[in-house]
Amino acid sequence: MTASTAPVRVCVIGAGPSGIAAAKNCVAHGLAVVVCEKNDKVGGNWVFNATTGHSSVYENTHIISSRAWSEYEDYPMPAGYPDYPGHRQLQAYFESYARHFGVYDRIRFNHTVRHVAPAADGGWEVRLLDAQGTQRVEHFTHLMVGNGHHWDPKYPEYPGRFDGRFLHSHDFKGVDETWRGRRVLVIGGGNSACDVAVEAARIAGTVSLSMRSPQWFFPKFIFGKPSDVFAAESGWLPRRLRQWILGRLLRLLQGPYSRYGLPENTRPPLTQHPTLNSDLLDFIRHGRVAPRPAIARLDGHDVVFADGRREAYDIICACTGFWTTFPFFDESFIDFKHLEKIPLYRKMLHPRHPTLYFIGLFQPLGCIWPLADYQARLACLEILGRYRRPANLEAAIADELARPHFDFDGGQRHAVEVDAHQFRAELARELRTAGVDIGRPPAGRKGHYKPEPRPLPAAAGA
Repeated sequence: MTASTAPVRVCVIGAGPSGIAAAKNCVAHGLAVVVCEKNDKVGGNWVFNATTGHSSVYENTHIISSRAWSEYEDYPMPAGYPDYPGHRQLQAYFESYARHFGVYDRIRFNHTVRHVAPAADGGWEVRLLDAQGTQRVEHFTHLMVGNGHHWDPKYPEYPGRFDGRFLHSHDFKGVDETWRGRRVLVIGGGNSACDVAVEAARIAGTVSLSMRSPQWFFPKFIFGKPSDVFAAESGWLPRRLRQWILGRLLRLLQGPYSRYGLPENTRPPLTQHPTLNSDLLDFIRHGRVAPRPAIARLDGHDVVFADGRREAYDIICACTGFWTTFPFFDESFIDFKHLEKIPLYRKMLHPRHPTLYFIGLFQPLGCIWPLADYQARLACLEILGRYRRPANLEAAIADELARPHFDFDGGQRHAVEVDAHQFRAELARELRTAGVDIGRPPAGRKGHYKPEPRPLPAAAGA
């Protein structure tokens, strides 16, 4: 029996926001689906876990894209949620979503996928470790990988040795008494780095922020609206004009970054993944966070910076990103770790494995979840024979990679970067070829700042 004639059986890896969206579409299209989740709750990184080793949000995390542009388009967030919900609200929302769409009963909690390999019939052999600690192998006709790409920490390497406490943001769960009065250095200029610096400054003795390259810092609100809601209203403008206007607006609101001791950014906004933080610049001007250049070397408790400055620290937290890796695939089969551009069509279709789908493997200027939902719908339509991928998929991938939505900076950091609005339009075009019209996004309709709320079932928040 070949994969084309066998009864469809889909394995979804991960019950995070992308995984539950994948399973929801399988259920909606009548496809048999099993979701393998190594933890005991839905939500992936949004399930707060105070112990290290689990890649989760920290204690005070809030989302950095607004509620209006982050919710699944067919399941609005509950009434009463703020513009930027916290992790407990989001985990409850994901659980409510999974129950509402019949996904919850398809999830095998405490099941770890140890290894996945292609089967001779075009399907997949999945080796699992179940909740009782028993290993077994199951066969699936299709595989949807939705385990995310923010779990394998990328540690920076410097000459010398640091004798204090060195951790990655992967293991940062919040500041406690062990941080009180300490000398803290945070490495990075992205969202995690700014959040950790601000959190640490509330209790630490001193906090420095080491940035290797300039960044654009966006406030969470512009003229009283969430920044992404404000930015979406100018989506009709030409790309370069939008970038110019945004740069001028940020300079008007914030002044030149040199006044904060930060390097000036010579690249236009949106060529880097945006850093949204309304506190960092205030903390810098209040003397609670001190900008520093790149690190040259380590020397015991001392750090020597590129400008020759030497300072002593007790704690270093590296907020230096994550590798795009898959522990259950052999590297000889799938190895995206060091790629600056990942060769998948619409960030999901592999040119040599037609029954393999990556769901949510992109980093948008916006939010992943509603777009992962449309990726999953496209995958289900292909499984049912209603969607046809491009005949020459490798050429289509090459063309896609040659035409990024913005002139994103190089490097592995932007390997899967997209603009959420343009990417949605591309997925919409693919879906229309299968006879599905998703229309305009609810949050983008004129005068529609917040979608009509939906109450949260009591059981989901229990």
